Amino acid sequence: MSCPFSAAGTADEGTPAAGSPEDVVRQEQARLDFSRDMSYGDYLHLDQVLDAQRPLSPGHDEMLFIVQHQTSELWMKLMLHELHAAIGSVAQDRLQPAFKMLARVSKIMEQLVHAWDVLATMTPPEYSAIRAYLASSSGFQSWQYRSIEFALGNKNAAMLEPHAHRPDRLPQVQAAYESPSLYDESLRLLARRGLAVPASHVQRDWTRRYEASDAVVAAWLQVYRDPEQHWDLYQLGEELTDLEDAFRLWRFRHVTTVERIIGFKRGTGGTSGVGYLRKMLDVVLFPEIWKLRTDL
Repeated sequence: MSCPFSAAGTADEGTPAAGSPEDVVRQEQARLDFSRDMSYGDYLHLDQVLDAQRPLSPGHDEMLFIVQHQTSELWMKLMLHELHAAIGSVAQDRLQPAFKMLARVSKIMEQLVHAWDVLATMTPPEYSAIRAYLASSSGFQSWQYRSIEFALGNKNAAMLEPHAHRPDRLPQVQAAYESPSLYDESLRLLARRGLAVPASHVQRDWTRRYEASDAVVAAWLQVYRDPEQHWDLYQLGEELTDLEDAFRLWRFRHVTTVERIIGFKRGTGGTSGVGYLRKMLDVVLFPEIWKLRTDL
């Protein structure tokens, strides 16, 4: 008995052989000449993006360090794009698009959490080989990260100072600092819906650090005790919970990765390093959203 898969053909004699990889590509009629048209690399400006990795040290692992932080900044650019649009949508009572944007922000945070897994492959000796070449540069100085913190309500005037030397970037950080945060706009929405949010939390100096309120807890409790009547506000509360949950995980992985690589050395930006990052773990962005769970 002859083998059904012989050199003469396939199991189905009516099916022609696939041919060479070159034949397959040509049969697909794929575009191969881009001398006159926009290509993938042209659209994404890949030459500029891939030429932006310029290690300063002879250390092999500096490329990992650079790519880790550059890709994080790209994700943060998308986060800001989505956060600004979500805040605007909440302010306009357009919650459905806001939900999609906030869900996307939470997913971006998940990407940033897993990115620490890659950086954690860098060992203390490998980091020590490049540390001196970083000088005083630090993620602490990221204007995009600071804008995200401000947009989420963690306002701190001192955090404007690292950007004062950048007149092209300072206005963007300043705008995030002076504008209502995502949570501020959420509370204003609750008030517009007739819930008893105090006036002190509807119109205030948006640059001041947010202070939790028992009255705001009561307003959110009204939503959570009757989700069917307040379904979109209930969903908004859960989107905020998802977002802060993801943000907390990012902060935790940040501090553990830093401790794993440099221990308790001071950060290149002048902070206490792990000590400073541990303090940030205690920052609560949407306090009443978490407290209501105890009170339900």
